Amino acid sequence: MFALTIVVGVATPLLLLIGLVASHGRHRFLRVAVIGVTWTVMECAALLASFALWIRGRTSDYDERHYALCGWFLRHVYAVSARVLGLTVEIQEPLNASADRPVIVLSRHAGPGDSFLIVHYLINVYGRRPRIVMKTTLQLDPTLDVMFNRLPNAFITGSAAPRGEAAGEIGRLAAGLDSRGAMLIFPEGGNFTPHRRVRAIRRLRRQGDHAEARRAGRMKNVLPPHVAGTLAAIEAAPMADVIFVAHTGADDLLSAGDVWREIPMTQPLRARWWRVPYEEIPETDRERWLYDWWATIDAWIAENRPESEAAPQPRES
Repeated sequence: MFALTIVVGVATPLLLLIGLVASHGRHRFLRVAVIGVTWTVMECAALLASFALWIRGRTSDYDERHYALCGWFLRHVYAVSARVLGLTVEIQEPLNASADRPVIVLSRHAGPGDSFLIVHYLINVYGRRPRIVMKTTLQLDPTLDVMFNRLPNAFITGSAAPRGEAAGEIGRLAAGLDSRGAMLIFPEGGNFTPHRRVRAIRRLRRQGDHAEARRAGRMKNVLPPHVAGTLAAIEAAPMADVIFVAHTGADDLLSAGDVWREIPMTQPLRARWWRVPYEEIPETDRERWLYDWWATIDAWIAENRPESEAAPQPRES
């Protein structure tokens, strides 16, 4: 990463010159060049700070300092993205950060960078200390690998639903939540795409889950939720409220070409948060309860999705 940053730094004047010459109107190449340079520099700064914390050793404020470092990194990445890419976020009914309770955050997964935005808001806006369930491939990023492995997080192999040992790990993390804790889970297991939705419905049918397949077939904007890890977290943290997160605005950014054409962003990302107190979480039939909430998220997306994102759905049979 340090070698790459040096190369990028030396090439920066040339990249910016190419960006000015090659860009037309929207200056896409110039914007991407600025983001690339900023990202590599931020990565190196975060790694140096992580090295300093490693030398300092495991003190009583070890986790707090690493959360502060994560917040600093995400805050600056968000600020640059807002300025260079035109990123804006509109949130309806955000969660009450002053509530002295742990929370389990269940979010839909769609579009590039939505997980980073949610973690940014949890740390920098709501003052939470998130524990995140994420794919092991994210550890290919050196900064995320170092910082997130020093904090209580769970890395899940593959895109399948968390089951067995993985669900047990999620339950173990949720059991340790304190009043500032936030367990972040993406129950869909991956970014929404129309084809993934079709495959997920077919998988439910093959498994004999015909009722769930029918319910999933009626939801056009989300993947059917995987329940094992989610229910493990709720059972392990019975005093935690549940936050459901819906968002739209980047659903149609399915490839690098889609992202390129959207630069700079001309429409805001819209999000909606619902908070369910733990007293209102049912004791039984929680799988149906989770599907009901996913249907609510699906309906909200249908009502708030920009018209430009209304793409036809593949056939499900």
